[in-house]
Amino acid sequence: MMYEYWLAAIPKLSDKKKMLLRKKIGTGKDIFYIEETKLMTHEFLNRDDVNTIMQAQKSRNLEEDFQELRRKNIRFLPHFSEEFPKKLLEIPSPPYALYVKGNLPPEDRKAIAIVGARKCTPYGEKYALEYGEKLAQCGISIISGLARGIDGIGQRGALMGKGKTFSVLGCGVDICYPKENRGLYADILEQGGGVLSEFLPGTPPVPQNFPRRNRIISGLSDVVLVMEAREKSGSLITADMALEQGKDIYALPGPVNSSLSQGCNQLIRQGAGILITPEILLEELGICGFPDTVKIDKNKKVLETTENMVYSRLDLYPRNVSSLIEETALSANEVVEVLVSLELKGYVREVSKNYYIKLK
Repeated sequence: MMYEYWLAAIPKLSDKKKMLLRKKIGTGKDIFYIEETKLMTHEFLNRDDVNTIMQAQKSRNLEEDFQELRRKNIRFLPHFSEEFPKKLLEIPSPPYALYVKGNLPPEDRKAIAIVGARKCTPYGEKYALEYGEKLAQCGISIISGLARGIDGIGQRGALMGKGKTFSVLGCGVDICYPKENRGLYADILEQGGGVLSEFLPGTPPVPQNFPRRNRIISGLSDVVLVMEAREKSGSLITADMALEQGKDIYALPGPVNSSLSQGCNQLIRQGAGILITPEILLEELGICGFPDTVKIDKNKKVLETTENMVYSRLDLYPRNVSSLIEETALSANEVVEVLVSLELKGYVREVSKNYYIKLK
């Protein structure tokens, strides 16, 4: 497998040409020891390709580099490996190999991607968390990109639902990007999920890597959910790739005057499914047997009377304290005390000075 890793790691040689090399010549070891004159006989290789391969044959640290993967608990899975995801072999441009920490999504379970804006609104955040949690509770694998905003929130929801989630990175699997998601990265692995990438360990998260990463997110998924997206965004690239791969797309509708809902509303206009509730989505996908724990409405948990009075008047859009005082006929002190109590319990959030939204 060391020589297969060597072939996968050759820079400036496309995955397609690497696959052709194995088909025409043989194993990675055969290619490592092949002579230049024999390489030149293959028409799909140009002069630069041959020079690249000959230069790679001079590698002196091959064994050491391969052992470093093991020290970092990184698995190397070439496309012909039995463990390589079968779904990825069916997409138009499958990766030559994957690098994996933890586990891969089980082949016998449905997988759903949750993607969306990095700078999401409380509205998008709420539903990414809710869908991630409730779908995971039904045994569905949640696929995403560990990014800020919707991606990471959807994956956090999956962990809250005691399920498994899998991150596809636009960098090496030994690099957590963004850094603020280090806790999420660790929790995903601890809870039996996985982190994977087609990029060599140590590869930095450069912009051109992310569109390539997106085709793997959609490729591993049976369905793609777009929670919030601008008119031109990486999430829509993922949706386009999913359509090309024959996957179903669902989008979260949003206000027509919100730039973060323009991409989703446009997807719906073009025929994407509409996200209304996780229960309805599961019905449409033919997944029954919703666990009893999922059916509990968290908004109906027992609250004090005054808390219910304030909580029931909040929504996903910010409400001012003064309007809550007017509607509840409570004193200013009582309303503020109730809001503080609700915030500590995780029911509400102050999104700007004296403006609150409902979280559950």
